Amino acid sequence: MTAAPARWLGLALAALAGHLPATALAGAQQYEELSASVRASLAKSVTDRQFARLRDPESIAWVRAHHERVQERVRDDRLAHELLEMIRYEALRAGLDPRLVLAVIDVESGFRKYAVSPAGARGYMQVMPFWVREIGMPGQNLFHARTNLRYGCVILRHYLQVEDGNLFNALGRYNGSLGRPEYPERVLRAMRSRWSAGA
Repeated sequence: MTAAPARWLGLALAALAGHLPATALAGAQQYEELSASVRASLAKSVTDRQFARLRDPESIAWVRAHHERVQERVRDDRLAHELLEMIRYEALRAGLDPRLVLAVIDVESGFRKYAVSPAGARGYMQVMPFWVREIGMPGQNLFHARTNLRYGCVILRHYLQVEDGNLFNALGRYNGSLGRPEYPERVLRAMRSRWSAGA
């Protein structure tokens, strides 16, 4: 192959690689049988289409406080802003600390929208596809940012309820590593060191 075609092939492959799922190291929620009432409650939580932009001064300040760090990860100013608005909205909607959700995304996918774990978990919050079958609607795409964040936050809130508010254990369940300290410690460390600005 001559130099010019080889160079074009290399550029094409590089461009294609940017659209292929990136491997994620974390994320493998374990399937657990859900009671009918829990399934119905979770299904209602993920299928509610409501989304409002947060315009209160506290939310605006929070987005600004984290914008630069997220922008460094996603390499797009507008995407960073939109993603932070979605993260804060979905976290507060689920009764979670938005900084915790930032830390989970940081550890789970490194803010890679198309990340896929070896176990098959997908997207920013590394949601396992079985959740769509259990509590979602056919055709929901876990690589869609808002869908992924909605599922991830609802699932993490569910695990917090299962664990009676024990965040350490809930994080272990979320990652499929309940009983091992490495994952919860990484998330909590990230929350304290990288995502501590604002509330």
